[in-house]
Amino acid sequence: MGTRERRARQKKYLRQEILDAASELFVRDGYENVSMRRIADRIEYSPTTIYIYFKDKAELLEQVCKETFARLVERLSKIMVQPGDPVERLKRGLIAYIEFGLENPHQYRTTFMMPIPEGLDEKKLHQENSPGMQAFSFLIQGVGDCVKAGKLRPASLELAAQTLWAGIHGITSLLITHHGFPWVGREKVIHFTVDTLVAGLGK
Repeated sequence: MGTRERRARQKKYLRQEILDAASELFVRDGYENVSMRRIADRIEYSPTTIYIYFKDKAELLEQVCKETFARLVERLSKIMVQPGDPVERLKRGLIAYIEFGLENPHQYRTTFMMPIPEGLDEKKLHQENSPGMQAFSFLIQGVGDCVKAGKLRPASLELAAQTLWAGIHGITSLLITHHGFPWVGREKVIHFTVDTLVAGLGK
C-alpha cells in the first residue's frame, strides 16, 4: 500500500471515529451538552482536527444521521432485490431494520430517537433523494410488491409503510432502552411483532 492510500485510509478511519464518538456522547449527555472539544477529548485529538472534517456540531449530527441511513439503505437494498414471496421478503426487510438498530444502538438512538435540535435543517433529512427517504422507500416498495401480488389488501402505500415503520421502530427502541426487561426471547418478540404487523395488512 502506497503512502497516499495509507493516508486516505487513516483519514477515513479518523472520520468514522469522530462520528462514533459524537453518537455516543449525543446519546449519553444530550446534544446540547456536547461540544466539539468534548468530542475531541473523547478520541484524544485536538478540536482543530475535528474542524478539518466537520464545520460545526450541527453538521456532525447531520452526517451521523446520513451515514446511518446510508448503511441501512445498503442492507435493505440487498434484501429487496431477492426473488421469492414478496410477503416473506418484506418481513426479512423489517427484521433487518430491527437488527440494524440493535447492532448500532448509539447511531440508531442519535438518528431516530433524539429530538431534532435547533440548527439542523430537518427538511434536508426528508428530501426525496436523501438516504432517510431512500430507506423509507423500501418499505413502500415492499408493501407495493405484496399488494401487486394479491397478498395484502389495497390501501394507501404510504399509510401502510408508516404504520409498519412505527411498529418496528417501537420494538427496536424498546429492545435498545429496556434490554434488562424479562423478554420471553428477543428473537421471538422480533419475529412475532413483524408477523403481527404484516398480518394486520392482510386481506
